Parts: sequence; C-alpha cells; structure tokens
Amino acid sequence: MDKFFHKIPEVALFVYAICLLSLIPIVKGADPTFVSIDCPNTTLATTSTYAQNSTYQTNLNTLFSVLSTNSSNASSGFYNFTAGSSPPDVAYGLFLCRGDVAADVCRDCVIYATGDVVKRCPGSKQVTVWYDQCLLRYSNQSIFDAADTREWFTLTNTQSVTDATRFTEVLGQVMGDVADRASSDDSGKKFATAQANYSALQSVYGLAQCTPDLSDSDCNGCLRNGMSKLPDDAKQGARVLFRSCYVWYEVYPFFNASIGAAPPPPPSVLPPPASNPGNGGLSSQQIVAIVVPICVAIMLFIAGFCILTRRAKKKFNSLREDTVGDDISTVQSLQYDLGTIQAATNNFSDDNKIGEGGFGAVYKGLLPDGQEVAVKRLSRTSGQGATEFKNEVVLVAKLQHRNLVRLLGFCLEGEENILIYEFVPNKSLDYFLFGLAILTTLCYIACYLFRQKYPLEQAKLDWSRRYKIIGGVARGMLYLHEDSRLRIIHRDLKASNILLDGDMNAKVSDFGMARIFGVDQTQGNTSQVVGTFGYMSPEYVTCGQFSVKSDVFSFGVLVLEIISGKKINNFYQSEDGAVDLLSYAWKLWREGTPLNLMDPTLQGSYSRNEVSRCVHIALLCVQDDPDARPSMATVVLMLNSYSVTLSLPQQPAFLGRSRMGSNFLKAIESDQSMSNSAQFSVNEASITELGPR
Repeated sequence: MDKFFHKIPEVALFVYAICLLSLIPIVKGADPTFVSIDCPNTTLATTSTYAQNSTYQTNLNTLFSVLSTNSSNASSGFYNFTAGSSPPDVAYGLFLCRGDVAADVCRDCVIYATGDVVKRCPGSKQVTVWYDQCLLRYSNQSIFDAADTREWFTLTNTQSVTDATRFTEVLGQVMGDVADRASSDDSGKKFATAQANYSALQSVYGLAQCTPDLSDSDCNGCLRNGMSKLPDDAKQGARVLFRSCYVWYEVYPFFNASIGAAPPPPPSVLPPPASNPGNGGLSSQQIVAIVVPICVAIMLFIAGFCILTRRAKKKFNSLREDTVGDDISTVQSLQYDLGTIQAATNNFSDDNKIGEGGFGAVYKGLLPDGQEVAVKRLSRTSGQGATEFKNEVVLVAKLQHRNLVRLLGFCLEGEENILIYEFVPNKSLDYFLFGLAILTTLCYIACYLFRQKYPLEQAKLDWSRRYKIIGGVARGMLYLHEDSRLRIIHRDLKASNILLDGDMNAKVSDFGMARIFGVDQTQGNTSQVVGTFGYMSPEYVTCGQFSVKSDVFSFGVLVLEIISGKKINNFYQSEDGAVDLLSYAWKLWREGTPLNLMDPTLQGSYSRNEVSRCVHIALLCVQDDPDARPSMATVVLMLNSYSVTLSLPQQPAFLGRSRMGSNFLKAIESDQSMSNSAQFSVNEASITELGPR
C-alpha cells in the first residue's frame, strides 16, 4: 500500500484530498446576530397584548407564515403583508433585509426572527426586532408607507478615534452621501454604502437603509434624523435604529461590497500527469510543459501591465494639461445647431427674454422634444477661442448635482457663443428676498390689518423654505469643493446666483468667475479681483488670495441675508456702532439676541433653535481668519446634526470697516469689474472665464 501511494503523482494526491473533503457534510450557518428589540411593557398596557389562542395570535401566525414564505422571493429584501380584516385583531407586518446580504441569508434571518421574536417578547401586539442581517416588525395598527421616528435605539463603540476633527468632517460627508443615495435609490432597496479615508491608513465605512415603502423625502428625513442622533465625540462606530430606517458606521468594512459583482472566472485545472514508474514523480518533459507556459504567461502579464501603465500615465498628463483631454471627443453630443436654438427662442425674441446679466442675455426656450431650457447668449466680446470654450463646456457639463444648475449643451457658430441650461422656473433668490421688499412690507401690513391671506411671492419664503435653501446651497458648494472631479472655487456666490426650481430647491449657478484647483491645491492668487463687494472675503479683496474658505465667507454672508431679508450692500445702521449687516449680526450675537436679526415677515413660522444655529454658523463662516472658518463639509454636518457642538465665533471681517481705508473701499465699490451681473438675474450662469489655475 505504501508503494502504491508513493507512485501517485502529487497533483493526483491533491485531487484525491479534495474529493475526500467534499464528502464532509456542510455545517449549517450560524443564527443571525441579535442587535436590539422594541418590546413594550405588556404588564402595563393590556390593550397592546393578546391572549393565547386569540384571533390576533391566529392572524399573527398567518402573518409569520406569509413573511417566511416570501423571504426567498422578495428581490428587494423587503415584503409587507396584512393578516385579518377585523380591527383590532388585524396583524400588519413586514421584514427588511440588509441590502448587501445574499438571498439565502435574508431567508434564514426572517425565518429565525419569526420564531425568536415571540420568545423575546411574548404576548405583545407591537414589536420590532433588529438583527445584523434583517429586521422584523409587526403591529395591530397600520405601519406601512410612513416613517416612524418616535423612538430610537443607539448602539455606540466605546473607543474613540485619534484625529476627531478630521474624522467628524469625513464622517459627515460619508453619512450625508449614503442618506442622499439611499433615499433616491432606484433599485427598490432604499440602501446605500460608502467609504472614505480620514487619514493615510484609516477609513470610515457608512451604511443607510429605509423600508422601501417610504417616499424619497420621508426616507431622507428619517435618515437625517438618525444622523442627528449619532454620537458627537468621534467614536469608532455607532448605529441609530428607527422602526423605518437606520444609519450605521464603523472604522472597518462591516458590509459586503462584493454582492452583485461578477464572479471571478474559475481557475483552470490541469489534467493529472501520467506517472513515471521509474522515479515515482513527474518526468522532465512534464515539468517543462508546466513551467514554460507559466513563465511565458508571467512575462506577458508584466509586459501588458507596463504598456497599460504607460498609456494611463500619458492619458492622465494629457487630462491635466488640456483640462478635459480626450473628453473633447464627445463634445458633439453636447453641441446644438444655431437653427434649433433660434427656433426654440423664437429667434431670441424679447418676449422670451427672462434675464440680463453682465455676460449676456438669458432666454426661455422650448426644444423640439418639449423640454424647457434657459438659453444664455454670451457677449460677443468675451474673447475666448472655440477650443477653450468647448473644453470648458465639457468640463462644466460633468458637474451633476441636485443643487447645481445643470448645463445641457452649447452652440458655437460664427460669432455666437451660446450655453443651454436646464430651465429653473422660480427665478433667483434675490428676487424673493429683495426684489419685492417695499411692496411686500406694505402688503404684509395691509393683510394683517384686514386679516387677509398674504398673497405675494415672497410669502413662499417662510422659514422652512429658507432653511431648506441654506442646506441646498451648502450641499452644492460641498460638491464643488470636495466631491466633483476637480476642486472648484466659485468666487461669486451670492443671492442672485442662487436659482429656485418649482419646489423652491436651491441651485447654484453662474460659474463665470470660477477657478479650478488641482486635487492637492489649497489656494490661488490673482491680480484681477473679480466678484461682488460684500460677498468677497478680506484676504481676496486685499491680497488677491482665494480658496475654498473664500466661498465659505460668501456662504456666511448669504445665510445672514436669507435670515434677515436684508441685502449686504444696502444695509447700514449706525446705532451702537453697527455699520453693516456683519457687524449688526455680531452685535446681536454678543448681546444674546440673535433672533432680532430675523426678517419680520417670518414671525410665527420659524424655529428658534434653527434660526439661532444658522446665525451662529454664519458668524463662524465670516470670521476674519480664513483658517478659523469651517469647511463646507463641516457646515453641512453642523446643519444636519444638532449633536455637533459649535465653537464660539471670532470677530467678523470688515467689522466697522476698520480693516481697510474708506477710500480703498469706495474705489472697490465703484469698480464695475467687481460685479458685472444684473441685480435680479434669472438663469444667468456663465462659464466664460472658467479655467484651470
């Protein structure tokens, strides 16, 4: 027997061992990992309990049976069902499996939960139980199509991270991203995951999921509510569980990112070589036949890798040098012919004109497919070449975000430089904040005296809509600064460049003064200071230095305008030394009366905590020291989470106009190059000066 085994080749022994291992029975998978359970005190609430052999128990058993049966068939990992028809004995129930678990894991978790839940919480009519892999919920009242955030459970890792500030910023980005993507998930799962590095060697992993019966807005609200309950002391992991949604993050990859990916090709198996009775091993011919192809394959792999690396490097260098590089080959897909644009705008008729800015007129157009567009006819004196214009259009067209005005295409024929944008129907933010100021005040007083409904368009800007606009602008600027392909500095963020769609959602527009930074670039310098006085940061006005913190300053000014309803350049109040809007807000803050800054038309429609917090955040953004200003990622986190503690703001820039001489300020205010956009602008976005720096 020993001689027999000695003569079997090594490959045959390996195959024989595999065959023996295949005879070992497969061990059954472990039970789902229990997390938490919402089990009411059945001894105190008799109306929420059921008796043994009651009608409700019969319906509950039917519900469990249907849920278990459908746990294998629900492609989205979600199923709901109603057992019974006579209240209060109707049993409503659902299960939700984590979006990254396999179908068999989902099935096993649901089946296990239907038996485990009655052991953990016997006799209760309303129970929710969470496991790592799924949740099960049932009640004697309808639980479908509505977000339930009345109670929550928080689980927190006791360990803290080292770099708390950086971790908090990255965590806010990750959780905000998964919340937005989960709420708009088209796959039907309402599920999203994300990962980002917060140091050279450490990452944070985030997950968010809602029950798919929720609407997009209800799902987003539920997840944002969960984010606000996360710990604010930079713990290494935490999760918040609602009955309708949950958020979860860790510093290790706890979710399965490979589900849905194409399986790797099966390894090729070499046929077992013939044995050599002479030496009991492989012959030299067999060894050569095995080794030579392997060596050749390795050499081909190395050569191919070198070729691909060289090509990728050339492509990357070309991309950096030419702004868009090979993307210009797809420019034809963005180009419209002049005849189509003329037909869409009735040959640029004045009846179609909806705005006029320093870079040209804006017309409303209707394309042949019925799509409404905003057509920006750029000035013929822009002096930009066709190639540069095309490159910039291709780049800006890639900026796709719900809070940015979307560029659809362009037209470049003869002397015509035309941009085609999505049509945003509700004009610009300054129209609602400042355009009807005097008439609005008189109408408001008259309506109050005669007890009539306030009819003007400015009434649309109640506090909830203003707060929504602030959050939308913050998310749009965060995308430009950190989430787009290149870091983009807007340099002219102001109320007239914030457009409002039909639902009053904010969309940042007008990239005519934008500058593009490299991934590692933090600031730039220019000898031509362009922008709008009042919104420009002090380091930009005095030294020509601009960075993401310049946009943060402009955002802070914009927030104060939205809260007060006052325009930064038209607000002067000499009482107690307050000269402009920034110093007035600082004065009220130091006196502990920030609510006095609020627009009088907001009385009765605001949240004191939200208004005070927004004033606080705005003052942090307009601090004189750029390093003291928060990043847009931190601003978004502060707006979305009340658990984030805000630092005390320092003195705002331009306080009392003491930073620069009055003559210099007058010269700046009179310089038309500082602001060449209209007072009330509609769809006046422009990219005529966009370029890498």
